[in-house]
Amino acid sequence: MAEALSPGVQFGLDTFGDVTLDPDTGDRVPHAQVIRNLLAEVELADRVGVDAIGIGEHHRDDFAVSAPEMVLAAAATRTERILLGTAVTVLSSDDPVRIYERFATLDALSGGRAEITLGRGSFTESFPLFGYDLADYDRLFSEKLDLWAALQGEGPVTWTAGELRAPLRDARIFPTTERGSIPTWIGVGGSPESVVRTARYGFPLMLAVIGGDPARFAPYTDLYRRALTELEQPDLPIGVHSPGFVADTDEEARELLYPHFKANRDRIGAERGWGPVTRQQYESEVDEGSLYVGSPETVARKIASTVRTLGLQRFDLKYSNGSMPHPQLLRSIELYGTTVIPRVRELLAQAAVSA
Repeated sequence: MAEALSPGVQFGLDTFGDVTLDPDTGDRVPHAQVIRNLLAEVELADRVGVDAIGIGEHHRDDFAVSAPEMVLAAAATRTERILLGTAVTVLSSDDPVRIYERFATLDALSGGRAEITLGRGSFTESFPLFGYDLADYDRLFSEKLDLWAALQGEGPVTWTAGELRAPLRDARIFPTTERGSIPTWIGVGGSPESVVRTARYGFPLMLAVIGGDPARFAPYTDLYRRALTELEQPDLPIGVHSPGFVADTDEEARELLYPHFKANRDRIGAERGWGPVTRQQYESEVDEGSLYVGSPETVARKIASTVRTLGLQRFDLKYSNGSMPHPQLLRSIELYGTTVIPRVRELLAQAAVSA
């Protein structure tokens, strides 16, 4: 496989606001404290040079964040340069107009640093919670993405394409932004149809690569670029979201992460019919798959390889890992910003010179 060089890559962090354990007592930290800790994590990411932060939306007891834009708005007043986005916003069970209004407000508070990643959501709790039928899972996302695209540009909107959402006629959305739109990524888990749809609407692609060799997603990045060309769209960024953890040494990183990784994966697996994860499977994913775990040098080399292989313009490390305590997350963020990101840039520059 030919490697693509990717100058000007952005490096971000993602979190779902996982409920963590108190390092002293081993007890679950209350949701309110998790959210306050998350703000401290965003502040640190801003200070150490991370380009972007994405906060996910969930509606279940193992995640503290159900309204990411609220947390991002608080972070906007305590940060200076970091991009503030989501990972993801569940478009299907929300209203595009209200989402746009909220993110236009966030954009104002942050001085133009808001962005959004829209997705269907891999968890479905929000659908019955907000009165939506899971039988309409695909159709809800398709219709609402079409309306979201119509809102870009912030002029009068007439939209009559939906069956599940009422039409708009010459409607205006306020507040408006100072740049006329909300930068939008579409989160995709690996469906070719979703990749082509993202290209059709002219939005950047964010691939959730959470298991297996990252190179297996090369057909999707190739498909996206071909679709952009055939649809006469401009070149657009491609990003990857993958889990990981950085510590001072490889051994420390693997040992600290494993119990939290296993507890989180086994809980979700029990809901979805997966068997318990083994230590061997975990080690294999660290060595050969999409789990970016180790010392700064190890993680940097693995990220650089993925960026080159897939030709990325964005890499987001999901640094929150189940119940892993807040102090360990802070250390991971610090190492990612101060050491991993500069090292990845060096490795990519070396590859460009070599080529």
